[in-house]
Amino acid sequence: MHIFLTGGAGYIGSVTTECLLDAGHKVTVFDSLELGHRAAIDPRATFIQGDLLVREAVREAMASVRPDAVMHFAAYALVGESMENPLKYFRNNVTGGIHLVEAMEATGVKKFIFSSTCATYGYPDRIPMTEDLPQNPVNPYGESKLMFERILLWAQERIGIQPVFLRYFNACGASERYGEDHNPETHLIPLIVFVAQGRRDHIKIFGTDYDTPDGTCIRDYIHIVDLAQAHILAVTGDHTGAFNLGNGNGYSVQEVIEVAREVTGHPIPAQVAERRPGDPDRLVAAADKARRVLGWQPQHPDLKTIITDAWRWHQAYPEGYAN
Repeated sequence: MHIFLTGGAGYIGSVTTECLLDAGHKVTVFDSLELGHRAAIDPRATFIQGDLLVREAVREAMASVRPDAVMHFAAYALVGESMENPLKYFRNNVTGGIHLVEAMEATGVKKFIFSSTCATYGYPDRIPMTEDLPQNPVNPYGESKLMFERILLWAQERIGIQPVFLRYFNACGASERYGEDHNPETHLIPLIVFVAQGRRDHIKIFGTDYDTPDGTCIRDYIHIVDLAQAHILAVTGDHTGAFNLGNGNGYSVQEVIEVAREVTGHPIPAQVAERRPGDPDRLVAAADKARRVLGWQPQHPDLKTIITDAWRWHQAYPEGYAN
C-alpha cells in the first residue's frame, strides 16, 4: 500500500514510517518540521514539507501522490500547554485534520488511521479502560482529539471515510534507528534517562499519596514498535472504529524508576513534589478488542525491555537528532 503519513518527523510517526517501509509499503511523509526532525524521517520515504493548516498545500500534496490510505499523527500533544492555550490546540488538531479529510474527499481516499489518545476518556469510570467508557476529556488536548473523532464519524456517514481511532496510552522505548526527542521533554522514561546521562540532577515524583500499592501513579506503557505494528494491522485490514492500545499492565512511577536504575546502573536520585492537578491514580488499558479484531500481539510488553531500548537509543544519540 501507499500511505500518506502526517507527522512522520515526530516520535511515533518516524517509527511507524520505518516499520511500514520494512513491511514493504510505500510511504509519503507530510510534515511541517515545526516540532519534528528531518533526520527522523526514514530516507526510504518520500518527504513533502507542508503545513496542515494550509488547505491547498494539503490538497496538492495528496493529489500528487494519490495514496491508498492516510495515517494522521501530526498534532500538538502537551496537556499543560493545551490548558494555557486551548485555541492553539483546537486550531491545529481540529482544523488541520479537517483540511486532511477534505483532501481525501477530493482525491477519493477512504481509509483513515487516526492517532488518538486515552485522554479522550478523562477520569475513567473503571480500570482497565475499555473502548465503551464515557468520553469526558478534562483538558483541551483530549477535547481536540475527541472533537476530531466525532468529525470523522460524520465523515464516515456522509462521505464514506473509513476511520480507525487508535487510542494510545504511554508510548515509549525506541526502534534501532528512531527514538524520542521532544523539546520540551515531558515524558517520564526519557526524563529518567536524562538523569542517568547526567543531563538532569534528579527525577521528580509528583505525589506519593495515591491509592496505589506504593503511593505513586500507575500508568500503562506501550513499546513504540508494538504501537507501530498496530497501525499496520489497522491499515491493511478492513477495520473501522476505536481501539485502545496498551499492554494492560500498569507500572507505578516508583517501579519505572527502580527498573531504570537496574538497566542504567545509575542511582537516579528522585525528589518528591506536590501532586499535579488532574492526575488520576491509575490509567491502564483493556486492549482485548485490538487483540481480537486486529490480531495485535505486543512483542515487547516488558518494562525492562522498554527502558533498555530507550536507554540504548539515548546513549547512541545523546543529543537526540541534533547528533
